[in-house]
Amino acid sequence: MRTSDIVIVGGGPAGLAAAVAAFDRGVKDLLILDREDTPGGILRQCIHNGFGLHKLGQELTGPEYAAHYVEEVKNRGIPVMSETMVTGISPELVVTAANKSGILKIQAKAVILAMGCRERPRGALNICGTRPAGIYSAGTAQKLVNCEGYLVGKKVVILGSGDIGLIMARRMTLEGAKVEAVCEILPYSGGLKRNIVQCLEDYDIPLYLSTTVREIHGRERLEGVTIAQVDEKRQSVPGTERFIPCDTLLLSCGLIPENELTRGAGVAMDRRTGGACVDQFRQTSLPGIYACGNVLQVHDLVDYVSDEAEIAGRAAADRVLGKAPAGETVETVPGNGVRYVLPQRVVKTGDEVDLFLRVTRPFGKSRFTVKAGEEVLASAVRPAVSPGEMEKIRVPAGKLNAAGGPITVSLEEMV
Repeated sequence: MRTSDIVIVGGGPAGLAAAVAAFDRGVKDLLILDREDTPGGILRQCIHNGFGLHKLGQELTGPEYAAHYVEEVKNRGIPVMSETMVTGISPELVVTAANKSGILKIQAKAVILAMGCRERPRGALNICGTRPAGIYSAGTAQKLVNCEGYLVGKKVVILGSGDIGLIMARRMTLEGAKVEAVCEILPYSGGLKRNIVQCLEDYDIPLYLSTTVREIHGRERLEGVTIAQVDEKRQSVPGTERFIPCDTLLLSCGLIPENELTRGAGVAMDRRTGGACVDQFRQTSLPGIYACGNVLQVHDLVDYVSDEAEIAGRAAADRVLGKAPAGETVETVPGNGVRYVLPQRVVKTGDEVDLFLRVTRPFGKSRFTVKAGEEVLASAVRPAVSPGEMEKIRVPAGKLNAAGGPITVSLEEMV
């Protein structure tokens, strides 16, 4: 068994940023484990621009953003063990992994989970029909088009309006395919507003809300899909069915944090986020295990993934160096109009805390209120809010330390 002060599971944007932050905090014995052949994660296939505006002050493509952090890791001499699959993490912080050399066991002083997330597959969507070729998740199609050079189809229907699906609608159009429709089962889009404008409206691609794919047609190759409108219970409305001929169906129906390792370690989970329950330092319910990035909560922008990873990296380094903060803990609770709040608990350390949240549905001008009992700790007004965009509210340190009970974040729509 080998040892390492901090083991980072995942070599994507979160894992790389966490390693850099921990190294700069003073811990030099680090190890990044990544199952891919090269680090960079999902960013390697995201060749569109729009990355790094907040974090690096310049607009980069995904591979350029990843290359920046890969270079930072190399400059610090942080080892990256590629093509290595982590199979288990014990509560005693023993990491078990496998690669072509065999089985590895690594005793760590802290573990940072940065495994990212995966796409929801067709099997989880209960769509009727056959199983022909031509049905892909949007991320798989993105990798085939951008990295492998394959055009996956000529006439495309996209189910779901997540950001990857919207970006692939534009990408397929630029590659010469015809995107017949983007269907969204909800009455609002799940993607960023800028992606709806830049990827759909600018290319005259129709977006059908409250609409889903009811049936898939074709034997060897997809021949078309039947779409239908849905009611408020997401049930198909009879008489609204319409057949669309197509040879490709892309699924962009949500992302699922990759948390099998987290559950296997016995970490407490949050069913709303799909990730671990953490404090503001991103420490889970098991001391010494931290989580960050999309494995903790699905982010809108990679810049925010890097910010969160740096929080986890610094906190893990402080634990190794014997500087971990301590104090009374208070829980956070989502209130009216709020789907979840992260972190799920706050340690009173005398510092301000940023609360991250998503709303349950689109609202117009709204006021967020953070309360402990009847005492207002913070408030913020937004001109409009949507579930597709994460919100952040900062709670001042002084009021936070005086909080005597659960912290509730609620929303009130302003007329």
